[in-house]
Parts: sequence; structure tokens; C-alpha cells
Amino acid sequence: MTDVPLGALHHVELWVPQLGRARAEWGWLLTRLGYQLYQDWPDGCSWRRGPTYIVVEESPALSSRVHQRTAPGLNHLAFSAGSRQHVAELAADAAAHGWTELFPESYPHAGGPDHFAAYLVNSDGFEAELIATR
Repeated sequence: MTDVPLGALHHVELWVPQLGRARAEWGWLLTRLGYQLYQDWPDGCSWRRGPTYIVVEESPALSSRVHQRTAPGLNHLAFSAGSRQHVAELAADAAAHGWTELFPESYPHAGGPDHFAAYLVNSDGFEAELIATR
């Protein structure tokens, strides 16, 4: 890709404790957001949308098998998720695919009255924010 804007996100790599579970959970979510499987190798895989791809890898160099979204480091990934209806459909389907809703008492306005989003956390503790953008 030669016309990628300066500063555009190239990729994100998430080290996960169990590749099979991560492949299923992230694969479901990313596919529903329009990503396509991009790379696949014994310790990981990735999904791509446009110039950006997201990797999940069970690296042999992992120093821990626990991700803490509230510890220093990555807190969450936020995605533009289309219409309010699409966000609601994703939130409703999430539990069947290893994701749990965060802040259900405030859904869909946990980010404020003008912010329509679902906040999900997967089995490994990674958070995804799905934001209605249309």
C-alpha cells in the first residue's frame, strides 16, 4: 500500500495465553467488523482491514499468561462499529463468542450521554470498545 497516510496505524500485536481461544474470540469480532483473515502460522494469526492488521500470538517468549487491562499497558482497543443497530447486534451476540459486556448497567452510554458504544471483555481480559459511528 503506497498511499497510506503518515501516522496511520500499521498493526497491533496482542500476545495471548491460549491461541485457539483467542483465534475464536477475536476472529468472531474482527470478522463482524469487516476484517479478513490475513496471516496464519503455528503460533499466531492476523486479520486485516485496509492498511491495518491485528495479530494474536501465543509467543514462546510470554512472561505471563495473564492480561490485566487495568495494569500499565494496553487498556483496550476501540473500533468504529457502524450503526447503533450493528453495535447492539454485536453486544447481543458477544456472550456466545467468549465476550462479556462491561458496564451493562450503563449500556449503551457508559462513555457519556453522547457516546453510543458497547464495552466487551474476552476470556483473556482484553477489552474492545465498539463505537456507533453512523
